[in-house]
Amino acid sequence: MKLLYFILTGLPTLAISAAVDNRSLNLDTPALTHTHDTRATICGSGYSLRKAIPLPKGVDPDKRKATLFAYENNGKGCVFLDNNVGKAQYMSIKVCKVTGSSCDTDAGSFSQYAGPVYVSSFACAPVTAKMGSSSSSLYVNYKDEYVFPCN
Repeated sequence: MKLLYFILTGLPTLAISAAVDNRSLNLDTPALTHTHDTRATICGSGYSLRKAIPLPKGVDPDKRKATLFAYENNGKGCVFLDNNVGKAQYMSIKVCKVTGSSCDTDAGSFSQYAGPVYVSSFACAPVTAKMGSSSSSLYVNYKDEYVFPCN
């Protein structure tokens, strides 16, 4: 049903790094290998996709450097940043409660993805995603307070 939603809304199907596919528990259906359903295992069971955002923002999805994935599960949020470059890059992903407290961060040099990071109450949770050749040379520097709904 979720895949049908993406097809009907015209959103692109986003491929993720091969290592993420290999960690998926749902590879027995070839048609789902590169759909959003296979990524939920990174956050854990019971999570469903809220958004997949090609980064840098405004770039053709086929030319993206990273993809920010946001998942939810019974009021809890999970995000991770997928590396679409194919080699290790500086990456950082951070999510906080709307108050700016209780932040969870993962940063370092990653060839596959940064995160997952979690927030116990995802309503209006601000998310920051960064990626570049180093922490001072970024080509992705994204912050959004509306990755998760505010209701």
